Amino acid sequence: MAFTAEQLAQNPSFVVSIRFLAGQMRGLFDAGPRLARLLASHQRWLLTQTAYALHLEYDPQDATSGFTAVRLTGKITAHKVASRNTVLAFIEELFTYRFITHTPGDERRRPRHFEPAEVSHQAMFGWLHANLGALDLIDGGNRATFLQQNPLLFRQIQPRVAYNCLEDGNWREPPEQVALFLWTEAGGMVVDHFMSRLDLEGADPLRLMIGKVETRTLAGDFMMSRTHLQRLLAKGAQRGCLGWYDEPKKSQLWLSRDFLKQYVGWQAVKFAYVDEAFEWAKARLESAGG
Repeated sequence: MAFTAEQLAQNPSFVVSIRFLAGQMRGLFDAGPRLARLLASHQRWLLTQTAYALHLEYDPQDATSGFTAVRLTGKITAHKVASRNTVLAFIEELFTYRFITHTPGDERRRPRHFEPAEVSHQAMFGWLHANLGALDLIDGGNRATFLQQNPLLFRQIQPRVAYNCLEDGNWREPPEQVALFLWTEAGGMVVDHFMSRLDLEGADPLRLMIGKVETRTLAGDFMMSRTHLQRLLAKGAQRGCLGWYDEPKKSQLWLSRDFLKQYVGWQAVKFAYVDEAFEWAKARLESAGG
């Protein structure tokens, strides 16, 4: 039976899974920085997941199906995630950097259908595999291995996760402290970096150590301006999300346990949908095989 969001949020092992996933996402970034930036803010995460789900639903016999600008705009604007112009600019960016292509034969047709390039397929599969692997850490399951052995399950799982997350306000609208980072450009990468370095053994009841953070180096790694990163960290400090042990030098960073609690609760929503979709797809496969 799949975990519920409440069960995950209350499980002491879940934060280890989150730290594991954060490390996996950093690996994804290192392998393809420009592509990884598509998941680096919450708005772009929702756009990317929804666009991919639309593609997987494409039926060549139904011109209204699949990933088109009109369909993605409709899904996204209905939930007030982004404006029509933002969606169109996002699609143009994907096309410019060749993360999507026109569906063969659709170059001159209307509506024009898009499909992910091979690098995008690999990245999305890797994202799901990493999430399942993180869940396996909690209960010793074999979700990630099962997906590798049955890769076609991916086509059923991803759309179910994407639409459930898009339609759930608890995921669509992150808690205040989390939103401070996740709604900003590259903010997701910054949080993943912090989570991957989190010292969970500390005895401080209010803070968790992240360690030394060089803003110039980190900004360069994530292809963002140092000014933007410093401004983001300053806002986080004003809200009590993080701070420095060595003011005014500002190199040894800590994260508040309150921020971690909000982040864990929010991530639990998405992980629960991933687990539910996996169990659903697995049951369908086993039923068909039986």
